[in-house]
Amino acid sequence: MSYNTELVSNLNDWNKWIEEAISKKLIKYYEYDQFYNIQEIGSGGFGKVCRANWKNSHKRYAIKSFFNINDATVKALVREIQLQREVDFHDNVIHFYGVTTSIKENQIKEYSLVLEYAENGTLRKYLKENFENLTWDKKYNLAFQLVYAVSCLHDEGIVHRDLHSNNVLVHQNTIKLADFGLSKRIEETSNSHSRTFGLIPYTDPKSFNSSTTELYLLNKKSDVYSIGVLLWEISSGQPPFQGRPHDVGLALGILQGLRETPIPNTSIDYIKIYTDCWNIEPDNRPTINQVVDELKVLIIKENINIKDFHLYDDHKLPDLDVKISESTNSLNVELSQLIQNFNVMNTKEIEPSISSINQFDDNFNIIVNNVFNFFVNFNDNVGKQKTLSYLNEQNITLQEINNLLLNDQNNSNSIYLLGKFNELGIGISVNKQKAFKLYQKAADLGNVLGIHDLGYCYKNGIGTYIDTKKAFELYQKAADLGHATGISNLGLCYCKGIGIDTDKKKGFELYQKAADLGNSFGINNLGNCYKYGIETDIDEKKAFELYQKAADLGNSFGIINLGNCYAYGIGTDIDKKKALELFQKFADLKK
Repeated sequence: MSYNTELVSNLNDWNKWIEEAISKKLIKYYEYDQFYNIQEIGSGGFGKVCRANWKNSHKRYAIKSFFNINDATVKALVREIQLQREVDFHDNVIHFYGVTTSIKENQIKEYSLVLEYAENGTLRKYLKENFENLTWDKKYNLAFQLVYAVSCLHDEGIVHRDLHSNNVLVHQNTIKLADFGLSKRIEETSNSHSRTFGLIPYTDPKSFNSSTTELYLLNKKSDVYSIGVLLWEISSGQPPFQGRPHDVGLALGILQGLRETPIPNTSIDYIKIYTDCWNIEPDNRPTINQVVDELKVLIIKENINIKDFHLYDDHKLPDLDVKISESTNSLNVELSQLIQNFNVMNTKEIEPSISSINQFDDNFNIIVNNVFNFFVNFNDNVGKQKTLSYLNEQNITLQEINNLLLNDQNNSNSIYLLGKFNELGIGISVNKQKAFKLYQKAADLGNVLGIHDLGYCYKNGIGTYIDTKKAFELYQKAADLGHATGISNLGLCYCKGIGIDTDKKKGFELYQKAADLGNSFGINNLGNCYKYGIETDIDEKKAFELYQKAADLGNSFGIINLGNCYAYGIGTDIDKKKALELFQKFADLKK
């Protein structure tokens, strides 16, 4: 069964689409009757949200169901899930776990989304209940998390379109973005005006009288306008224009320049940030990344302590945004291809007893460390093969390991491995920009492989721009931490003049040091030195021995160099058969 997603436009196609994804275990399915303590926690024109426990676990989930799902809203729902999966790696985005079903009175099976539960509720509710105890440190913390999360959406080519304080959730004092415009699109198709009027304070006034084309171009700047209103709301603790009718009169007033009044004792710099965001002219508004940078400056200036502030990525990716039009065109991909994008689900069933949980955690840590060491000791191709073989031996599916890594993002090894899985396409679609960001996060935590691979990304332009000086600095840092491959690559920088002046003597010394540590890259590069006489006498026999040693360690460069030795009689007798075997082995590794 192969469906173009443009054809997923009615309830029947939606059910088939979901069922295929479930059957292939690309979307996790939860039996509805295994949820208990089900309590409704919110509702609106789109449907309702319930809180529930799963089986015997202590973990709570949110179950989001929809009223009157019809042909007009099905495509929006499909797109919503796809968008959710594209940014599911981010800590400030509500996680999509899977789906469940319930049978309605008409005997029609209806699917509901199973999502991460935010225990503090919406941002509006959180501010109402906690505002008296919120210091400016905490307000800035909320504000920064919010703008940073939206900036990450924009970096992925996604606009939210529906930012307001009831679509921003709070879980354990952490901002969680939810509902990427889904509720808004459902309301639009159902011709409901009450909710639209209710959101007037957050809506870009330029959209009140803009054409469809203009709205398309406004998208990101409209998110910025909404951010400005939300930043004011965080400073005041109350919704904008509270107590005033949200009607056409208010819309006209906002269009003519009406705005909320700054709260006394608010930093002038903070006021400037949010007032710039709600400028009537979109071209005069900052980009979301500029808002992030301005808040960073303010936070540092005010000497405000924000937990893990250093983890937020300083390296924005210039000109690497996925264009909105490209995201729209992706809807033309075959259904089977689209479903493959869902193959990483960040959920796992929690065992009922504390002892079994602890035992599982211990086993998982062992698994992570073992897989991590494959990439410490081997190159990517060999590391990938060993990872796949090991997981197969442990009866762990690629979906399961990705789920586990997604749920363990406080562990730098897990963060690094998720980056590696994104780079190499291990159980997940290749996404080098996400890999880069995850390496950055692991590096910020001091993870040596994260530091090294971040350098490799900068050297080769993987998920970011090429910056050889930055690559050299990161290789130097990895080498200082004793990372053997980092030492070898630092030698390569000196030999080739990558990010540093050429110093072949220094390069040779570093290759020798890496080789002495048993590193296959250092051994292979040292072989090159002996083959070509780089800071040493030419010694083809020595080069052959080093290539053999590197090949025995699974190094692909060592394998191809050894093949050339046999093909051309470099340091050994010509053996065409042996050469062909090695060339085939090299080709197999590159598949």
